[in-house]
Amino acid sequence: MLATDLETRLAAVEAEVEQLKSLLPMGKRRGGTFAADPVYEEAMKLGRQYRESLKLEPEQVADY
Repeated sequence: MLATDLETRLAAVEAEVEQLKSLLPMGKRRGGTFAADPVYEEAMKLGRQYRESLKLEPEQVADY
């Protein structure tokens, strides 16, 4: 394959990728940033646990 053929094909692929990106809603362009990230999942779990620890139990509400 000639270099010019490769450059032409690459330019076409790049143009198509840009077109597909433009179809995405603005808020979704960063989608998947944390997909399957174990550190992110652990942070979410710890945050949930912390928020749950702040909730009062029914018997604590009566004493409050």
